[in-house]
Amino acid sequence: MPTKRVVAPQIDFSVLRRELKLPEAFPEAALHEAESAARQEPEGVDLTAVPFVTIDPATSRDLDQAMCLERNGRGYRVRYAIADVASYVRPGGPLEAESWVRGQTVYLPDGKVPLHPPVLSENSVSLLPDVVRAAVVWDIEVDADGTITRVGLRRARVRSRAKLDYVGVQAEVDKGTAGESYALLPELGGLLAKRAAARGAVNLPLPEQEIEPEGDGWRLVLRAPLAVEEHNAQISLLTGMAAADLMLGGGVGLLRTMPAPRADAVERLRAAARSLGVAWPDGADVGAVVATVDPGEPRGAAFLDQAAELLRGAAYTAFDGTPPELTDHGGVGAPYAHVTAPLRRLADRYATEACLALHDGREVPGWVREALPKLPKVMADTDRVASAAGRGAIALAEAVLLSGRVGETFEAGVLDVDDRPKRGPGGTVAIDDPAVVARCAGELPLGERVRVRLTTADPAKRVVEFTRD
Repeated sequence: MPTKRVVAPQIDFSVLRRELKLPEAFPEAALHEAESAARQEPEGVDLTAVPFVTIDPATSRDLDQAMCLERNGRGYRVRYAIADVASYVRPGGPLEAESWVRGQTVYLPDGKVPLHPPVLSENSVSLLPDVVRAAVVWDIEVDADGTITRVGLRRARVRSRAKLDYVGVQAEVDKGTAGESYALLPELGGLLAKRAAARGAVNLPLPEQEIEPEGDGWRLVLRAPLAVEEHNAQISLLTGMAAADLMLGGGVGLLRTMPAPRADAVERLRAAARSLGVAWPDGADVGAVVATVDPGEPRGAAFLDQAAELLRGAAYTAFDGTPPELTDHGGVGAPYAHVTAPLRRLADRYATEACLALHDGREVPGWVREALPKLPKVMADTDRVASAAGRGAIALAEAVLLSGRVGETFEAGVLDVDDRPKRGPGGTVAIDDPAVVARCAGELPLGERVRVRLTTADPAKRVVEFTRD
C-alpha cells in the first residue's frame, strides 16, 4: 500500500491541549533536578565496544532502545540496550513526582508533551550516537526455533554507532546492504513472528494515519507499516516476554495483560471472513489468518478492522506474592511486560528495576514495590489521554481538510458495519483521496466499494460524516 499525502491548511491543535488539560512547562524544582542529573557520568560495566544502533522514526530524539544482533551457533544473540532512566530520576524527588502526573509522553502534530524534561529525554539519557550513555542491557540468547534459552541483564555504559530510521533501514535490507548490527533483523524478526502466530498471537499491521508538517500547513498521511517496523517490534516483544518471565518467577512485578478473544467474537470474525472472501482454513487460529491478509486491499483492511475488535481489555496488572489470575496478553499469546520505553512510559522504569533485582537475586527495592500497585490506574488514565490526543488530532485535520467539500461524492471502502437503533444503519468507511476514515449512514456492504456523499465536515466539533450515495 503506497503512502498517501494530502496537504491541509494551518490547524490550531492548542484546543486539544486545553481540552485534555495537558501539562505545560515542568515545575522549576523538577527542571533543576533534571539539569543536575544530566551532568552525572554514566555508570555500569563497559559495553562501549558493542556496535549498538538505534532504529526509530527519522525525527525522534528520545531514543529508548539500541540493538546488536549476532548469530549464536544455529541460533541468535540479542543485545538490547534500554535507556537507564532510573539512574537519573531519584525516588521521592520532584522529577519523579512530575513524571507520575504525566504518566507518558503525549504526541501531537505541533509538538509532544514529554514524560521527562528534554535535557534528559532528548539529550543525556537518550541513546544518541557517538556518545557514552547509561543503559540497562538485556542479553538474550534464542535458539533456531525462536525459543529463549538464556537471559542476562545488567547496567552498562554503551555507545550507539548510528541513529537509523525505518525507511533507511528498509532500503538497506531491500538492497542487501544492512549493517552488521541489524542485518539479521528480518531473519530473526520473521522467525519470532512465525513463532508468535503459532502460539496464537494476533498482530494487526493496520495502516496508520499521521499528521506531518508541510510548509505553513500540515499533511495528512496514510502509511502502511514497513516490514522492518514489524521485525523491530518483535525484538521489543521478545524482551517484554523475557521480563514477564523474570517477574513471574520472582513473584513480584507489573505485567501488560489482555484477555484472550472471546469465542463469540471469534465466530463473528469468521462470519466477516466468509463475507469478505478471506480464507480461514480448518484449525487455523486468528493470528494465522491475520498474517495472510493484505492491509492495503479494501477487503483485507475491512477484515483487519473487524479483527481489531478482538484486542480489547489491555491493562497493567501488578502483583506481589501470588501471581494474578490473568498473566497472559491475548495479543502476544504469552505473558508480557513493558520495559523497553522508559523515556516515554512511566511503568517501564519500575518494571525494569524489578527485573534487575530479580535477575541478580536481590530484594526488589521498596520504592519499586510501593509504586507497582499504583501504576495500573496512572497508566490507564494517561493511556486514555494519549489516545484521545491522537484521535482528536486526526479528527481535526480531517474536518479541516474536508470543510469546503460538503456535498461532494467519493469512492469508499466499507470497513465496518453496525446498526445503531437511534441512528439507523451505517458503519465506517475509508475514502482514498484524501485518506480519511469516518462514519457513514446507510446500508453498507462490508468490504465492498461504494459511492458516498460528504454530509458533514465540522472542524469545531471535529466531526466528518458521509451518507451512502
